[in-house]
Amino acid sequence: MLSVLRKIVQEVSTAPDLESVLDLIVRRIQRAMRTQVCSIFLFDPQLQRYVLRATQGLNQEAVGQVSLSMGEGIVGQVGQRAEPINLEDASRHPAFHYLQATGEERYHAFLGVPIIHHRSVLGVLVVQQVEHRRFDESEEAFMVTVSAQLAGIIAHAEATGSVNGEQHPQARVQPQRDRHFNGVAAAPGVAIGTVIVATLAAELETVSDKRAVDMEHELASFRAALASVKDDIRTVSQGLAQRLQSDEQALFDVYLRMLDDPALSDAIEQAIVDGNWAQGALREVILTQVRQFNAMEDAYLRERATDIRDLGRRILSYLQESAGPVAIDCADDSILIADELSPTMLGLVPEDKLVGLVSVSGSGNSHAAIMARAVGIPTVMGVVDLPFTRLEGRQIIVDGYSGRVYVNPSDKLLEAFREVIREERAVAAGLESLRDLPAETTDGYRMPLWVNTGLVADVTRSLERGAEGIGLYRTEIPFMIRDFFPSEQEQLNSYRSQLEAFAPRPVTMRTLDIGGDKALPYFPIEEDNPFLGWRGIRVTLDHPEIFLVQVRAMLRASEGLNNLRIMLPMVTSVHEVEEALRQIDQALTELQEEGYAVQRPLVGVMVEVPAAVYQVRRFARLVDFVSVGSNDLTQYILAVDRNNPRVAGLYAAYHPAVLRALQYIARETRKEGKPVSICGEMAADPGGSLLLMAMGYEVLSMNANNLPRVKSAIRGVSLARAQSLLTRVLRMDDAEEIHQYLRQSLKQLGLGQLTRPRLPHQTGDSA
Repeated sequence: MLSVLRKIVQEVSTAPDLESVLDLIVRRIQRAMRTQVCSIFLFDPQLQRYVLRATQGLNQEAVGQVSLSMGEGIVGQVGQRAEPINLEDASRHPAFHYLQATGEERYHAFLGVPIIHHRSVLGVLVVQQVEHRRFDESEEAFMVTVSAQLAGIIAHAEATGSVNGEQHPQARVQPQRDRHFNGVAAAPGVAIGTVIVATLAAELETVSDKRAVDMEHELASFRAALASVKDDIRTVSQGLAQRLQSDEQALFDVYLRMLDDPALSDAIEQAIVDGNWAQGALREVILTQVRQFNAMEDAYLRERATDIRDLGRRILSYLQESAGPVAIDCADDSILIADELSPTMLGLVPEDKLVGLVSVSGSGNSHAAIMARAVGIPTVMGVVDLPFTRLEGRQIIVDGYSGRVYVNPSDKLLEAFREVIREERAVAAGLESLRDLPAETTDGYRMPLWVNTGLVADVTRSLERGAEGIGLYRTEIPFMIRDFFPSEQEQLNSYRSQLEAFAPRPVTMRTLDIGGDKALPYFPIEEDNPFLGWRGIRVTLDHPEIFLVQVRAMLRASEGLNNLRIMLPMVTSVHEVEEALRQIDQALTELQEEGYAVQRPLVGVMVEVPAAVYQVRRFARLVDFVSVGSNDLTQYILAVDRNNPRVAGLYAAYHPAVLRALQYIARETRKEGKPVSICGEMAADPGGSLLLMAMGYEVLSMNANNLPRVKSAIRGVSLARAQSLLTRVLRMDDAEEIHQYLRQSLKQLGLGQLTRPRLPHQTGDSA
């Protein structure tokens, strides 16, 4: 059964549309289970009914015509309960509803399992037989497993169909309006614009459909690429002729025959003539042939699917190379979408025309996401079900607050989001006057506001918004944008630019924090659970040659400025802190002996894991300051990977356990007379900043784009009022209740414009 399951999933995953997906599923499952009937009912959110969308065994005329309401019939019961129903004789079940058009009166045995994707019931998978019998446990387990494996494929195919209006011919054919897809909110803000799809090098699945501007040019490009691949194969074959046996040599002849086959080249050229550009035509034909070979019973022929895909990639590589840097015709409001955004892709669109970013995979802490936040571009990552290759040239909405992407937006939804954008601009304009004013409460309490940086571009933006220092400089970014470890001098240059720009203001540099979701291409860390693995201080202490070079570069960069602070990430034990301090002192001594006029900077630790929370006083005795990394701390306390779209909704910055941990850290650090600061999403939220101020945090560090809002909130309230808010919040037991209470409190204080804008609520499907 396992091999059957793998084959079904592999074959179905390459089907071109929803109708093909469903038809393949019912045919393959009916054959695998040797049952008389297999059917799929999909839930239609507009009709609020389960519609028969595919069947093998029932009357084909009933497909698209027969449906059941929620809870109606046994199918409705399966969907309502979200659990399997296995019956010896379905007609005896109290919920049985006879569907005359299907011709199912002959069938008695019934097994229905729900198709569930991201907690939503997409539909019901059903098998039936004439005999009076219950399906056995292994059959039921197989159906449940198949359903779970295929749910994502069905969801993606359904989404593609609804977006493009390619649903079953007997169902609706108009594209679904206001369809939204859920991801991870990576950079706040709202964008409305035209999609540009960034294609990965030689990856067929990421090639988008585009109209051929010059058909003859596209045909010539394809023929030249095909000829180049043939030449490559002949060259390799001749070069290895003396080293390979005749059977192995014959493999090259197989490749050449495939490329010479008119069925391949003619089909691609016909797709170009029909209007697709060469790369899109290649993808269309190659993947179709891959599906056909995968479906064959003969093992040898199935293996040819891999060969066809390989040849397709080779041709695509030449097509992309000959095209050179793609000249993108950008609209004034362009939204860039990619399977996985990279920093280099951001350069495909001029900065003045780029309004939004979307990545199908990737996390909120990826390099691209960090850059997007730095330049203030609304971004959503991890939109796994988005049919992005079909969206070139479409108008979409990117909601960087909730992590949603809206496709085929209606005029009503567009206007609602345009109003959100107008409100954002009005608030931003009103906050500009606060730049040179202090973040001081109405009763005279002064709260320093610092920024988190990592790019040179961050400096100007931070100073323009009135930043008083840097609370977190991410030193890993200069490492991430290179193909090898930067030298001491290269690091010195990067660090000096930050220190000089902010002098005499303090600049807190976090030592190299790689691992987890921050990988270096030239220093790969492969782990099953990277967030609980080799990351942060653990890596650098294991590689003192990396740590010492970085510390030396920091110290040399601060010479004559003396505004450097060094911060140690991901500490979990006193031993780690002591060893890091020893190495910092070693680097300091070496430099002083070499004649550099460097001073020992303030050194602190980041509290990011629960283990550090309960040792914070011991850490405080060893170092000069304590800083909380609230994003990671929240993630570890709640055991939620906030970059995983499946559980990102469980990430709650205002969770009572998180708030109590933050209050404990501030109280315990103050007992040792050491300053305590915080950087992360909570510090960047106007309501959260008031709670942190009331807890006793002495510095708030945030993204520069959020600084004006936080400053306005602090200037609009007294410290006593903030402390009263905190007292009330700490008595609450629910994160959402706390969030709503803070929102209402800010409104009562006349600061409602600072809260996250109220976004249009839609009742359409979510994927």
